[in-house]
Amino acid sequence: MKKLTIGLSMAALAIAGTAYAGPGRGGDGDTNRTLTRAEAQTHATEMFARMDANKDGKLDAADREARRTAMFDRIDSNKDGQISRAEFFANQRPERADGGQRPEGADGKQRGHRGGKGRGGNGHHMMRSADANGDKAVTQAEFTASAMQRFENADANKDGQVTSEERQAARSAMRDQKRPGRAPAAPAQPGN
Repeated sequence: MKKLTIGLSMAALAIAGTAYAGPGRGGDGDTNRTLTRAEAQTHATEMFARMDANKDGKLDAADREARRTAMFDRIDSNKDGQISRAEFFANQRPERADGGQRPEGADGKQRGHRGGKGRGGNGHHMMRSADANGDKAVTQAEFTASAMQRFENADANKDGQVTSEERQAARSAMRDQKRPGRAPAAPAQPGN
């Protein structure tokens, strides 16, 4: 079988949508599907700890390279330094964690990630925006502040909770900002 050599940055795109999850992405861990401010802060702290590969208290190029290398090594099951087509597709996850199928696009194909086009997709943009002082590294404080700002933006009725409806409205608004010319999403109606 013809081998496909896939760069580490391309492998990283497969997880760009999950590497830097925003508030409520994937639920809040309990059954009410409502994310509280405390849950968002806990999620940000845990996510930062997972992403800080070298445990130096900041997210930077060294951490990105460590995650890319680990992902490449995980996908390269025969450890030959290349990722074959079979290895690549064996790593794909056709179903969501909740057992449902991934959404299909207009062409009928399932969508694999939310990363968008370009290097790093949404995760890359969010990491840049979290870097408050522009030093190309994100500290725990910057990471948490950015996550809490996204929480505040999504909390339409300012009750300290983000419902699934508010989360969906925030995602739609973000998509509308990235795609000029689209009709803006309707604002979320407070459920309380």
